[in-house]
Amino acid sequence: MTRCNFCAIKIDMSGMPEKRPLNVLFVCVGNSCRSQMAEALANHLGQGRVRAWSAGSHPLGAITPETYEVLNEEGISLDGHWSKGLEDVPVAEMDVVVGMGCEVVCPVPSGFKGRVIEWNIPDPFGRELEFFHSVRDLIDRQVKTLLADLEQQEQSPGHEE
Repeated sequence: MTRCNFCAIKIDMSGMPEKRPLNVLFVCVGNSCRSQMAEALANHLGQGRVRAWSAGSHPLGAITPETYEVLNEEGISLDGHWSKGLEDVPVAEMDVVVGMGCEVVCPVPSGFKGRVIEWNIPDPFGRELEFFHSVRDLIDRQVKTLLADLEQQEQSPGHEE
């Protein structure tokens, strides 16, 4: 039961379908830096409105210590994350697929109905920590813009589920 704040009437919402979060996949090469940051930031900032995933076209098999560090500085944990490939995520179920850089190839399944976005995020792998900070901040801005765009799209009059 949900209580209406205006008239104190109790409304039974149990029969109403719950709105599912949008599935967003971030793809880079190694799934060790950029896409991991984007996944963690999107899940953190999206507050349940999105379910973010990440994968690499050629996964490294580990997340770099610098990636852990720059996210930890923002209070974001990578507990439970691991470096994975495209075959490890349900690409066909994604609403949005984001390529993190121009060197990334993300084959989407034939008949894919989602949206494909290309970002040009520099790869911080092997660079100094300060470069990781700038990449994290760039990804943070891009994720916030994407979330605002998706929110606006959801609320537009012609939007259908």
